[in-house]
Amino acid sequence: MNDELNKNVLKSGTSIVGLVFSEGIVMAGDRRATAGNLVMSKNTPKIVKINDYLALAGTGVASDIQMLQKIISAELRLKELRSKQRPTIKEAANLIAMISFKNIRQFSTIPSIAGTLVGGVNKDGSTELYTIEPAGGISQVEDYDANFSSGMPFIIGLLERQYKKDMPTKEAVELAVGCIKSSTQRDVASGHGIDVFTITKDGIKHVIKQTIEPEYREEKN
Repeated sequence: MNDELNKNVLKSGTSIVGLVFSEGIVMAGDRRATAGNLVMSKNTPKIVKINDYLALAGTGVASDIQMLQKIISAELRLKELRSKQRPTIKEAANLIAMISFKNIRQFSTIPSIAGTLVGGVNKDGSTELYTIEPAGGISQVEDYDANFSSGMPFIIGLLERQYKKDMPTKEAVELAVGCIKSSTQRDVASGHGIDVFTITKDGIKHVIKQTIEPEYREEKN
């Protein structure tokens, strides 16, 4: 019964990526949500702006990601009210890691499985990107990461050749778009759209919103 539930639960076989560059961070993701070999949604953004200073990209079980987004938004607001100051990005990332660690180790017929990329801007204008695996392990990203998303092999392969830490914002955004396009060409669980966010000292901006539409052409003999 458990195996059958795990096979059919709505999962987000996903492509997400985070890039660290000289002016800040770029995060990108696709929009397809799948359950096995069935496309359940063509418009499920994988990156969510949690608040004015934090963005979260998720891969794994869609319901777990959505619940994590709601919990972390509320917890960060409570922490801010209690301490009278805004949490740092490192504090926010560690809180998400602790929630993930706790969830995966609680007995459940359907365990929580959600990997995340967490990017944000601190009060002093500095930016940070963290990757958190489903079991709660956390590490700061110094260059780029795609967590355990299904498009990761295609994304990392592209970045190994084209990533440069000193690239300007425009080039970083174009590279992030290229990463998602590359994965959607080969990964059956990714597609239908692209969202790109920039995170700099000026804040978090949703700079790219694209829909991938199928196009049919007559073949020439």
